[in-house]
Amino acid sequence: VREGRWQNSADWCFWDYPMVELEDRVLGIIGLGRIGRALAQMARGFGMRVLAVSPPRPGPLPEGVVRTDLSTLFRESDVISLHCPLLPETERIINREHLGLMKRTAFIINTSRGPLIDEEALAEALNKGRIAGAGLDVLSSEPPARNNPLIGAQNCYITPHNAWATQRARVRLMETIVENVRAFLDGKPCNVVN
Repeated sequence: VREGRWQNSADWCFWDYPMVELEDRVLGIIGLGRIGRALAQMARGFGMRVLAVSPPRPGPLPEGVVRTDLSTLFRESDVISLHCPLLPETERIINREHLGLMKRTAFIINTSRGPLIDEEALAEALNKGRIAGAGLDVLSSEPPARNNPLIGAQNCYITPHNAWATQRARVRLMETIVENVRAFLDGKPCNVVN
C-alpha cells in the first residue's frame, strides 16, 4: 500500500501472491500438551481438521482432534506444528524420510525445540520446492552460525527465539517459578518435569 501498488491496481482489492484459506485444511500437531491442545482449539475455530501424534494422556482428546500415526500425519497435513519435548525419539523428527511424505504445498512451524528438525534436510526440501515453507522460532544452535543451511533457504522464515518474550509472558514465567518454589517448600511439588 505504501508503495502505491494497491492504488495502481485495476481492482478494488489487491494481492500479488497466492492466499491460502484455512477452512478444510489439515493441521498436524506433534505434541498435544497444553500448547498443542490450545492450538488445536484455535485451528478448529478456523474450520481446520486436526490430526495429532502424542503420547496418551488421561482424559479425552480435545473435540475434533484425531489421534494418528506419524506417517499419516505427514502425508495428510497442510501445516505441521511442533509442540513436543526434545527426547531421543523426537530428535530430528523432521527428517528426509518424513519430509518426503509431505505435500508440496505443506508448511512446517517450529516454536518448540530446534533439534526436532534435521536442518540440512529441511533446507534441501525448501530449496528444491518439496514443501511450501517453514516458520521457525527455534534452531539447533542459537544464535545460529552464519552457515546454518536454513538461513537464506527458500520460503523459510526465522524469528530469533522470541515468540515467548512478551512482557506479560515473562511476568507469567516469574509467577510460575514463585508458585513452584512455594509448592515445593509446602511439600506439594507441581509442574514436575522428571
